[in-house]
Amino acid sequence: MATEPPFTAALLAGALAGTTVDLTLFPLDTLKTRLQSPQGLIRSGGLTGIYRGLSSVLIGSAPGASLFFITYESTKSLLHHSLGAAAGEGKGSAMRGAGVHMLAASLGEVAACSVRVPTEVIKQRAQAGQHASSAMALRAILDARAEIGLAGVWRQLYRGWGITVMREVPFTVIQFPLWEYLKERARARRGASAAASAAARGGKEEDIGALESAFYGSVSGAAAAGLTTPLDVLKTRVMLASNTKPSVRGILTNILRDEGPKALFSGLGPRVAWISVGGAIFLGSYQWGVNTLTSAGF
Repeated sequence: MATEPPFTAALLAGALAGTTVDLTLFPLDTLKTRLQSPQGLIRSGGLTGIYRGLSSVLIGSAPGASLFFITYESTKSLLHHSLGAAAGEGKGSAMRGAGVHMLAASLGEVAACSVRVPTEVIKQRAQAGQHASSAMALRAILDARAEIGLAGVWRQLYRGWGITVMREVPFTVIQFPLWEYLKERARARRGASAAASAAARGGKEEDIGALESAFYGSVSGAAAAGLTTPLDVLKTRVMLASNTKPSVRGILTNILRDEGPKALFSGLGPRVAWISVGGAIFLGSYQWGVNTLTSAGF
């Protein structure tokens, strides 16, 4: 099992990964949001203005992804040492390892959502055509302070917190253990030849390469995306709701009554495509960053 990257490497590589994937795939994210909005694709803007809301992503991507990875890697390291998940072989060890990855990824997502949720609220209101830009979406929320108070502004910025966490935690519980499992299987396949090569290089085993990690990230991301699409639809509807206190249960009831269960899989194709490609870019660039920074002594 590979050792966890140092704090600085995880911090910087996470920032790189988050910014890279969000900038690259922003147009697909916009189309997905518009497909899931109550107004539908055309009334939300169609194929025009697909970079609307980009500025909020530029501000929020790096700190959000950094928070995720430093929490994820730190938790993994702590649990591996305290539970001995890195020791031993066989089914019991594999189960402990999967449990460690699930818990670490879940805590990482909760930490990341402290930045991601306000960014998503502002971004999606711009993407769905409710405001012309991220700045105008933020200004509209802040201008309501006289009417709803500071606590109300806070609730608006963190609207959808619960459903976002409900979406992200199951997503990462699927994606990251699968990603880690695929990497571990690749390391195991190298077997004695990798150990011999490591010895020849002074005893340091070479970790998974960026392209290999990107492939595993794509596979695990696509699987997680497809299974969690209904939660993503609910999150989008909550964030775009016109009333100030939307109910997840009420929105779900309305969708099932007015649009049918099929609506819970709105945007499935773009979401799976987006996250499959995004998983490759995100985890591939993260692996590249970690490998490069670790080699440079960070």
